[in-house]
Amino acid sequence: MAPDVTHVTRRQFLSGVAAGAGAMAVGALLRAETKDGPARPNILWIVSEDNNPYMGCYGDKLARTPTLDGLAAKGVLYENCFSQAPVCAPSRFTLISGMYAPSCGPAEHMRAQGKIPTFLRGFPAYLRDAGYYCTNNSKTDYNSPINIKDAWDESSNNAHWRNRPAGKPFFAVFNHGVTHESSMFGKGDRPGGTDPAQVRLPAYHPDTPEFRADRAHYYDQMALLDGQVAKLLKQLEDDGLSEDTIVFYYGDNGGVLGRSKRFCFDSGLHVPLILVFPKKFQGLAPGAAGSRVEAPVSFVDFAPTVLSLAGVAAPKYFQGHAFAGPQKAEPQQYAFSFRNRMDERYDFVRTVRGKRYRYIRHYMPHIIYGQHVAYMFQQRSVQQWFDMYKAGKLTGPQKFFWEEKPEEEFYDLQADPDEVKNLIAAPEHQKTISEMRAALRQHLLAIRDNGFIPEGSPLEGYDASREPKAYPLERILDECDVVTKRDPANLPKLTAWMDDENECVRYWAALGCVMLREKCAPAADALAKRLTDASGQVRVAAAEALCYAGQEAKGTAALVACLGDDKSPWVRLQAANALGNIGEKARPALAALEKAMSDSSQYVQRATEYTVAVLKGEPVGARPAKAAKAAKAAKKKATQ
Repeated sequence: MAPDVTHVTRRQFLSGVAAGAGAMAVGALLRAETKDGPARPNILWIVSEDNNPYMGCYGDKLARTPTLDGLAAKGVLYENCFSQAPVCAPSRFTLISGMYAPSCGPAEHMRAQGKIPTFLRGFPAYLRDAGYYCTNNSKTDYNSPINIKDAWDESSNNAHWRNRPAGKPFFAVFNHGVTHESSMFGKGDRPGGTDPAQVRLPAYHPDTPEFRADRAHYYDQMALLDGQVAKLLKQLEDDGLSEDTIVFYYGDNGGVLGRSKRFCFDSGLHVPLILVFPKKFQGLAPGAAGSRVEAPVSFVDFAPTVLSLAGVAAPKYFQGHAFAGPQKAEPQQYAFSFRNRMDERYDFVRTVRGKRYRYIRHYMPHIIYGQHVAYMFQQRSVQQWFDMYKAGKLTGPQKFFWEEKPEEEFYDLQADPDEVKNLIAAPEHQKTISEMRAALRQHLLAIRDNGFIPEGSPLEGYDASREPKAYPLERILDECDVVTKRDPANLPKLTAWMDDENECVRYWAALGCVMLREKCAPAADALAKRLTDASGQVRVAAAEALCYAGQEAKGTAALVACLGDDKSPWVRLQAANALGNIGEKARPALAALEKAMSDSSQYVQRATEYTVAVLKGEPVGARPAKAAKAAKAAKKKATQ
């Protein structure tokens, strides 16, 4: 299917033509020979993993980041840059494609294969077409079948600008994993340069030695990162390329301490971004050296920005806006981000962020924030936090993390940087909330957000989801506005929707009954009819709801059948999650859960191992050995 042009107005079309012509003219200008060196800039991306701006230039007085602070002093610092998801793979989809991952389901989920349109290319391919040498060292993790050979001249641990043919400008990416979440695992002492007594703990973390030690350790990892960046910049200088190269530094998502990575707050989404322009290319910069930009930007804007700096016209299907170079757009009012499945656990969050406020919409509010994601629980402070909750030692925002979510959240980041005071009901903010709520809905419709399609459905993907009859998104959004209210007065609507011809409509109706828990009992007959639904995802949701509706024997049996017999690993995973959600009601399924611990899907393994441990009263703080081994192998494969 070609890019969607159904709603392109005449003005938009003429504007696009003008932009394309302007880009070609700029490209010709940049390609002209100059006596001062290459006319086109080299572009270097320096990427760090899993970190918020723990940096002096962002006002963190405890940070030891002289190299990064030096970049900010001579470059442009973005105060409000956000990853598209609070985890790497869905965000890296956006970085390489210039599109939001939910446009190409199931790319919005962690470690999935998004169904992309035939015209989609990794954006460096357009640079290569224009004569650039493009290298990636070395993480891909693009959550989709992007053609690596088309996108990169080389993508490996040895990829480097030094391997380019003589005279070619380059675009080079270097990924630094020293700040990755895995650096926080382990329980031993961690001697370092940061005093745990000096760190500031956010309001949602208990003040314990373990939390202080973990946060101090992360400052030490950031200091190591700063040293690695210094070495890379020294290579650039030694090669005589500093004055010919535009440098980006950014983090690939927020993190990495508890309630950061994986969660749609600033702690999971706010990342550092600094651009440095040498003197000869200062005309491409969005501001003077040492300046700061407050307008929100996000990863969907990176691809068009790089092409703009290189004088290459951006393809029409890009969904972001250039924030530097000749194709620079007007500042954007909002940045949009999302969360869906994280490893073995399902959730569904959409959020919009302006300069000051964040609005969050939860489409699965019945699921607690702090689900047991096995990888996350390898952090000792996360384990301790959960243990304190179970022991009844937490109050306020420290306790909320382990409980169900509200339908909506709204935060004033200026007054409440930890995002613990939900102002969704504050009268003085209703106008702003309404505007952000409307902006989010418009965004979901504009990108044809695939997140409302249950994972594994044939409706997923760029092409399939753009068939209005098959995926009536506006109608589904209206349905979800009813479902997430969790009001039993809406049961007649849910019951009627369960007979709808559309899979997504039936799925959300059944899930609405799950959200009502025991109050869905009057819909038991309608739910029982859905146990023979053609959609395995609908069967799982209906079966889980029946377990709350007083028919747990029937519901549990149906979940066991889905867990053991369904060909789709995603239906099996959804069944595994449902059995974990129903708690003690899952005890009759213990044998089936134990059998599923050997499932071919590592995510099914992790989910069932945890539920089995809970039902048996065994320790569940750290990940079982089998799942840990599988995750290690998956991570190694993802970085190759």
